[in-house]
Amino acid sequence: MKAIVCSQYGPPEVLQLKEVEKPTPKDNEVLIRVLATTVASGDVRARSFTVPQGYWLPARISMGISKPRKKILGTELAGEIEAVGKDVTRFRKGDHVFAAVGFGPGAHAEYRCLPEDGAVAIKPANLTYEQAAALPFGGLTAVFFLREKGNVQRGQKVLIIGASGSVGTYAVQLAKFYGAEVTGVCSTRNLELVKSLGADTVVDYTKDDFTRHGETYDVIFDAVGKSSFAQCKGSLEQSGVFLTVEMALPNILTMLWTSMAGGKKLITGVGPEKAEDLVFLKELAEAGKIKPVIDRRYPFEEIVEAHKYVGRGHKRGNVVITLDDGSQS
Repeated sequence: MKAIVCSQYGPPEVLQLKEVEKPTPKDNEVLIRVLATTVASGDVRARSFTVPQGYWLPARISMGISKPRKKILGTELAGEIEAVGKDVTRFRKGDHVFAAVGFGPGAHAEYRCLPEDGAVAIKPANLTYEQAAALPFGGLTAVFFLREKGNVQRGQKVLIIGASGSVGTYAVQLAKFYGAEVTGVCSTRNLELVKSLGADTVVDYTKDDFTRHGETYDVIFDAVGKSSFAQCKGSLEQSGVFLTVEMALPNILTMLWTSMAGGKKLITGVGPEKAEDLVFLKELAEAGKIKPVIDRRYPFEEIVEAHKYVGRGHKRGNVVITLDDGSQS
């Protein structure tokens, strides 16, 4: 099978399209023919070895000392089940699925095996493979932070920093689903997009600073890791929560301190990827409550260009890689 192989750390050009051995499913696994995947910011960081402050050494040990331990990147996919192991009961050959591959990566290939009890679910009926592939990473991250950590409730005021990104676009929609009053922070070019996703108020960070408005929020979610608790705590209610995707060492230390001090809190972390959360996202998508935002689409052979684009840091929503002509739904 064909796969995009990252045999060394470096610029996008280190990625090579190669023939590799096609995987065979174990007894508890499904073999998925990948029809669409994405290039996320995490793929760019893994390829170039860009890690949060304070994590260089543990990340190097985990990811590979001199070269990547996992040579095929890609953390989310959509496709069709081609074969199942003898113990699989949840799925059958021919099922249309979408999945989060997680820390194992490997979605940038024509085939990927995943355990049936992993983060795999039947694809939303109203989404294409491309749209479904763009759902797991951003959607699951938004669910983890807003539902599990922020406990967003009806009537609360929620502010989303990075509201036009792959996580932020889902966070805006999810917060609205929970009944919150939502403020999105983004650049000028993305104002209309964020409004269209349901934001009640949109702040253009290139011209305005929300921390100077005097407004306070129950939850502030930094979906891109560009802000800090110190910058935002003045805009939090007394019992407010600052959520951030950036697991830098200073954030972890601040989280520990605020958990003991009471009052305003910082929370960061990485949530477990669960099939039931994918099913939740599927139901929201089929009910029209959330929709994927796709910025650009690239064929599999042009993944280097996709990495270059994502690496510039200005994508809107998701960048999708197609391994199919897009004719299948």
